[in-house]
Amino acid sequence: MKNISLFVLFTMMSYTAAAQQKTIGKVNRIDPALDNLIDTNAKIEVLSEGYEWSEGPAWVKDGNYLLFSDVPMNTIYRWKEGEGAKAFLKPSGYTGLGVYSDEPGSNGLIINKQGMLVACEHGDRRISEMPLTVGGKRTLADNYAGKRFNSPNDIIQKSNGDYYFTDPPYGLAQKENDSTRETALFGVYRRATNGSVTLIIKDLTRPNGLAFSPDEKTLYVAQSDPDRAYIMAYPVLADGKVGKGKILFDATPMVKEGLQGLPDGLKIDKKGNIFTTGPGGILILTPQGKLLGRIETGVPTANCAWGNDGSTLYITADMYLLRIQTKTVGAGF
Repeated sequence: MKNISLFVLFTMMSYTAAAQQKTIGKVNRIDPALDNLIDTNAKIEVLSEGYEWSEGPAWVKDGNYLLFSDVPMNTIYRWKEGEGAKAFLKPSGYTGLGVYSDEPGSNGLIINKQGMLVACEHGDRRISEMPLTVGGKRTLADNYAGKRFNSPNDIIQKSNGDYYFTDPPYGLAQKENDSTRETALFGVYRRATNGSVTLIIKDLTRPNGLAFSPDEKTLYVAQSDPDRAYIMAYPVLADGKVGKGKILFDATPMVKEGLQGLPDGLKIDKKGNIFTTGPGGILILTPQGKLLGRIETGVPTANCAWGNDGSTLYITADMYLLRIQTKTVGAGF
């Protein structure tokens, strides 16, 4: 009888905990093909909240936890199932004296092929690398042709080890008008394995998130310009540079309609579908740029990342850390 009672109590507690899981938003289905990617019963779960501006989620496979940035608070947080979110690294992107800007911390994060944390650091204006088990950062890149970057924002790593990253002005105190700017460009750069840095795209007004197609033949770049809110696609050339880009998807009309958010971080699934932040939340596009639907968070949404077995999409949206279960698997899993 005692064992039965304990079993019933445990079952009731588990049911209550599940029932109390907070959810927000909804999935807006524009094309029936979205049902192949997200179940009709899928919910947007709130895992943690209370951040100034959550960004840059990165899943750590060796440890089964998520790292993400709170850019204004100059802090990287660690979230793990059953433990919640705890501060992992502070300062995360600015180590100087005094107040630097309203976005001094790290932004985009990835775990590189050596299992180290690579961060885009706004305040220190660099790309850094750090082991996850001990401290001690190493600068991977902090300038192009002797001129300091503005505020590196997002980064990816190609299978050959090269890094590609964007450099808009969002981390500067006065943004594009900041007196400490050393480059006139808001560029997209490639950092090769030998340490050399190359400017590969120089004509975007606000480059932000980026991702490769599964075969690495296409580089996608999100532009966070309300008048040119594009997802761009560039052919990747044999030398690591890119060819002439094209607009894969134009979200500008959604911006003009008043939907919150701009193209920002994006991730790709194994079939090449694009999950990109944008007006209204997460836009889900086919590789051809057809809009299948939106994961509508109800707040401006910054970034996303695949986690767990690759079918869970973690989302950083304003003050929230969110997740939604999908029926697909992210590239890299």
